[in-house]
Amino acid sequence: MKAVLEKLDQDLTSSFLYRKFELFAFDAPFHFHPEFELTLIKKGEGQRYVGTQVEDFQADDLVFLGSNLPHCWISKPVPENQTVEATVVQFKRDFLGESFLELPEIQKIKDLFTFSNAGLKISGKGKIEIITEMELLEEKDEYSKLLSLMKILGILASSLELVPIDRSFSSLKHSNNETIRFQRVFAYLIEHYREEITLKKIAEVAHLSPTSFCRYFKSITGKTFLEIINEYRIQYACQILKKNEMPINQIAFESGFNDVPYFNKLFKKMKGVSPMKF
Repeated sequence: MKAVLEKLDQDLTSSFLYRKFELFAFDAPFHFHPEFELTLIKKGEGQRYVGTQVEDFQADDLVFLGSNLPHCWISKPVPENQTVEATVVQFKRDFLGESFLELPEIQKIKDLFTFSNAGLKISGKGKIEIITEMELLEEKDEYSKLLSLMKILGILASSLELVPIDRSFSSLKHSNNETIRFQRVFAYLIEHYREEITLKKIAEVAHLSPTSFCRYFKSITGKTFLEIINEYRIQYACQILKKNEMPINQIAFESGFNDVPYFNKLFKKMKGVSPMKF
């Protein structure tokens, strides 16, 4: 899986993109684009990757992602002939013109855009209101859609129930080369974390020496490479444990651990309970 700079085809009849997806799986690559993105999962469950973070998602998961924040959703397999569904709204920072964000009435939205560099998970009353607006978008004409988007941004800008997903990414210096390196590294991790990944291999992906890679990785995540890999693996194990009666040792192997006692010990340390009790 490679990090992809996604170029969105702008509809000339609209200042923003509104799309509904019905697919057999969410399996788009770890990607990024300059547009801001509001994504509502209508149907399906799996793992959501934003920046360095991985979390489970399910129906009604709603997030707002800042410009050039890498992300992807990987859904769990669904029965034959069933689908997963999502609604996505994407727009550029200057979708209403360059001077739009300088208006005094828009300062809260301007602050929201900065805050969204970390990715924002939306909950509470604001989430319900936003989902309602998104579900009505398809029925509206272009002018009414624009008003709805402004209403959604107003709700987001005033909400106290926005949870940052990855503060570490928002603190990065977003030079083009550093952003590309970040995306390349985490795209590789997302695809291969259940396999053995040597320090030499991941350093090659980043085009760094092993020593330089360790220093680089700690600087952008605040954690070691092994800690992040283990977080991904334990999160994957949790997802299996919630829905599957597979033996614990098999779950450990499926998640990328070759040492079952180590898996049990690490799981309890990270989750506070043993895999069996979880």
